[in-house]
This record gives sequence, structure tokens and C-alpha cells, in this order.
Amino acid sequence: MKIAKEGYPIIAIPALLTIIALLLGWNWATAVFVIVTLAVAAFFRDPERIPPLGSDLILAPADGKVVEIRRVEDAGGNPGARLSIFMSPLDVHVNRAPVSGTVEKIEYQKGCFMPAYKEDCSENNERNALTLVGSDGLPVKLVQIAGILARRIICRVRPGDRLEAGERFGIIMFGSRVDVYIPSGTEIVVEEGRRVTGGESVLARRSV
Repeated sequence: MKIAKEGYPIIAIPALLTIIALLLGWNWATAVFVIVTLAVAAFFRDPERIPPLGSDLILAPADGKVVEIRRVEDAGGNPGARLSIFMSPLDVHVNRAPVSGTVEKIEYQKGCFMPAYKEDCSENNERNALTLVGSDGLPVKLVQIAGILARRIICRVRPGDRLEAGERFGIIMFGSRVDVYIPSGTEIVVEEGRRVTGGESVLARRSV
């Protein structure tokens, strides 16, 4: 099982406690720490994904459940839509690029830590916004949102970096949400309540 690199320091803590308990002969404690170590390692699992082909596709940036699809306007007043994906602690939390493109800008904002499935968390929770611009010139904005358990958002890329569709760009710790803002004229092909797989499930199709 491949593990996201950010997980190793955290996995090491219960693993070390497991070794100490084993050396001391604390069998019950050893069993508990083994379970905790495996659970933490499972959270940071990072499976390989095979993105579907198609320059018009907008893929899911994360594993989880589509909890909301809402029509919104961008900062310039242009119409579009926001698709919100909630990741439970049991989901893979590695985030992936929904389209191929160049990172135009990254904006981090501090905030609170409300449950990530609530509507208000899109505006009030700690979050990191990343805007990707593809070859068609249309921006696709991603917002990594911390949840009630999440206390760290990791973004591995910088403005000017190039990402391919399905490529890893970050991770959010322990339960969270990712919002995807897509431009108007895009056909949404998922419904609220559907579970999606990051880097593989298609959320929408752009006009090409």
C-alpha cells in the first residue's frame, strides 16, 4: 500500500508506541497501538489512479460524496457552478487536479473548523484555493477546506506549476471537503449524493 509522504511522521508516533509496549510486555497496549498504527496508515493511503481520456472532462479532485451542487457567480460576476465533495475520515484524502492546466494562483485563508459537510464551511472554514487554467483559457477553481477534525491543509504546488488531469497536488488531514468551481456552459454529469473517486470519476464536461 502506497502512503502519502506527509503521513510518515504521524504514522511513526503510534508505531513507536507499539514497539515500546511490545518491549515492556504490555500485550493489550501493543494490540491497541497496532490497530491505531494501521488505522492511521490507512488514512494516508495513496492509491494509483488512471484518469479517463478527454480534454473536455472535469474530474473529481478527491474521493467522497457530492453533498451539494449550486449555481454561483465568480468574482467577476460570471455565472458558473460549485460542486462540493465531502471526505469522511475513511476516504482517501489525497487531492488531484480535475483538469490539465497551469496553476494561476493560490490563496490561503484562515478560518474556523466547522463540520465539512455543512454549507457554511465553504465561506467560514480554513481553506486554500487553487485556480487552474487549461489550454482553453477557462479557469477551474479548487478550494481545499478543513473540517472539524482537519487541522492542516497541504498544497504541494506553486503558481506557474503545470498539472496533468488526475495528478496529485495536495492532501487534507482527517476529514474535510473540496469545492470545485466550474465555468458556465459546462455540462454537469453527477448528482448530489453520488460517491466519486478522485482522479477517475467525471464531474462535468466542458465545451471544446
